[in-house]
Amino acid sequence: MKKIKYITALVLLLAFTACKKSLDKLPQGVVFNETLETPANVDAMVIAAYSALGNDHWSVPYTTMWAYGSVRGGDAYKGGGGTGDQSDVNAYELFSLNRVDIGESDGTWYRLYIGVARCNTALTLINGMSTAEYPQKQQRLAEVRFLRAHFYFLLKILFNRIPYIDESIPKTKYDTISNRSYSSDGLWAKIASDFKFAADNLPITQTQVGRITKGAAQSYLAKTLLYQAYKQDDQNNVTTIDQAKLQQVNTYCDSVINSGKYGLSADFANNFLSQYENGPESVFAIQFSKSDGSPEGRIDAGVGVNYPMNVEYGCCGFHQPSSNLINAFKTDTKGLPMITTFNDHDIVPSADYKNNSFDVRLDHTAAIPGHPYKYQTNLVFAAAWCRDPATYNQFMSLKEVVAYTDPTFMKYPPFMSSSKDWPVIRYAEVLLMKAEALIELGRESEALPLINMVRTRAKNSTGLLKQADGSATSNYLMDTYKPGVNCTWNNDFARQALRFERRLEFAMEGYHFFDLVRWGIADSFINGYFAVEKTRTPHLSGAAFKKNRDEYLPIPQNQINYSKGLYKQNTGW
Repeated sequence: MKKIKYITALVLLLAFTACKKSLDKLPQGVVFNETLETPANVDAMVIAAYSALGNDHWSVPYTTMWAYGSVRGGDAYKGGGGTGDQSDVNAYELFSLNRVDIGESDGTWYRLYIGVARCNTALTLINGMSTAEYPQKQQRLAEVRFLRAHFYFLLKILFNRIPYIDESIPKTKYDTISNRSYSSDGLWAKIASDFKFAADNLPITQTQVGRITKGAAQSYLAKTLLYQAYKQDDQNNVTTIDQAKLQQVNTYCDSVINSGKYGLSADFANNFLSQYENGPESVFAIQFSKSDGSPEGRIDAGVGVNYPMNVEYGCCGFHQPSSNLINAFKTDTKGLPMITTFNDHDIVPSADYKNNSFDVRLDHTAAIPGHPYKYQTNLVFAAAWCRDPATYNQFMSLKEVVAYTDPTFMKYPPFMSSSKDWPVIRYAEVLLMKAEALIELGRESEALPLINMVRTRAKNSTGLLKQADGSATSNYLMDTYKPGVNCTWNNDFARQALRFERRLEFAMEGYHFFDLVRWGIADSFINGYFAVEKTRTPHLSGAAFKKNRDEYLPIPQNQINYSKGLYKQNTGW
């Protein structure tokens, strides 16, 4: 099927209060709204809104969210060439060095609001046309409202109290919109409203791969409602869980499950290999491309520094799995996760992956010395491929990268990446969101088969995890949860199992930190992580998570200055 290209089709002037710069002179080639009001040009503006999905950069990565969710969530060290290399991410990692004037936070805010602005412009143009003139009107409205909700979702989990601006607000009024116009719950309701409209008005399938579908909208709506269900007070404490919202999560997940359009990929690896992109598990994925007529293609530049330093690649060694995460993949003699004791014994110094047992997802997630890199038995990963192993240990991230022989791979010296698509919501997440809702509703027995489905697929995903001689890369021992046989499946244990399963399934995909904040356990988890991890790596000396502050990034000082003080700073900053 034809794949929608996320390339900006027109030269656009997009004014928005979040912009960091203003223009004193009218640029050449500006396209005004009245010249856009034809079906072809409106469609082009919709594509411009789509293109903002993958418009991040290695210095402001928001496609995979690795700097914000993996590094801050204890899954990963920053990596790179020491603590001064990408010092903004070092500040995120340590929390104690974070500031209100960090440029990367400001850049991420700016780029996400550019996405919002493109959506608002597209919505204004679409609304100005009749269905007779533009038969795709309702569907395009739904697509663009989904995109806007996605950008706002990321802004919400990053910054919490954000200004909400839609197409009904004239640009002349932008500077009157406070970031406190809506409560936290009110912001979630606005985001959910867009996803609900998309779910109600999108088709189950699209002829162009990459266009938003009903299942994607229902899944993202469920995710939004799940976040909204965990009510937070003004100090970011989780105070209660909204049972009605959980019921809605369950309902929307059921709609996706019962549609018959999705399923778990046969092998866990397929979700992160270019030849299987947009497969049965892909519910919503960001599309990338190369050799598309643009100078460097629409490659995934947000992970452009996440490749190792060996000759086949060459730069730049960021996003390295932590020792804590490697230990989390250990299994006990029953093949179950060691939920409370996994970090008591550090597997890293011994590098013994044969006499200890592991969850299969270990070697799909982390590049480990002596193990094939990205399933290439003739290319064995070595600690020397890490840029600064003395500081950041000897592992690299695998999910976002491709083999150097992969047709999607591309170098733009000194950086590199690929046009492999990135799955934002996988079917596995739909299953685990439903399981989480059921557990919090006191229906843990119904959650059990959902968690076990995810574990069974992982258990069976050993086909590519082979050494050159055909032997298994590590000693894999996994089993499903069997109440009365290998576990006691009560509500408390089910909650622990679900949370641990989410970490293993989505490790290094950029959302672990946001799970911790949603559950209200970020302070205890992160400070517990630091207490042990700083004895393993000196770069974490001085790291500390401050409760009631560090759950969210500060509102960038540039944005507060630009608003002339209208925007109010987040709690604790």
